[in-house]
Amino acid sequence: MTDTDPVLRALAHPLRLRMLSLMWPGPMSAAELARELDVSHALASQHLRRLDSVGLVVLAEERTRRGGRERRYRAVRGTPLSDRHEGTPMLAETMAHTLRERAGRRVEGGEGVTVDAELWVDPGTWESVRQRLVDLAVELHEAARPPHTPGTVPLGVSMMAFPLRDGTHTDG
Repeated sequence: MTDTDPVLRALAHPLRLRMLSLMWPGPMSAAELARELDVSHALASQHLRRLDSVGLVVLAEERTRRGGRERRYRAVRGTPLSDRHEGTPMLAETMAHTLRERAGRRVEGGEGVTVDAELWVDPGTWESVRQRLVDLAVELHEAARPPHTPGTVPLGVSMMAFPLRDGTHTDG
């Protein structure tokens, strides 16, 4: 087994990716995540501990609830996925799984954008487009609200854009 980055290993599970997305707009407890994801409280707690252990979530608040203590966590701001090179195939597989699951929940007739491309562009165009994609991702994340907030709609957004090696040349 390789020494894969622990953050990438934590992100390599579709449920943990969904948890991070759900916690982005505000803190959630394991119980809240379990209800939203339709999984057991124990499973949600286990995945939440894994995210906490690698620093992808932080304890945001602790409150008394029904005679017990409820810990609510929030996603750490930043883009831990953006510039990771090691583990990209593992992350891509997790994102593909998440995309398949989300595609199954797509609103029939709902407008969307679907793009798949392998393109050759000049470096200036690539840098300009890459920055706009970052800006769009930031805009969506900043606009995100907790699940089921009145006046909001759930969105599925998956995006990977990166330079490729030129596969037409071989050494030898």
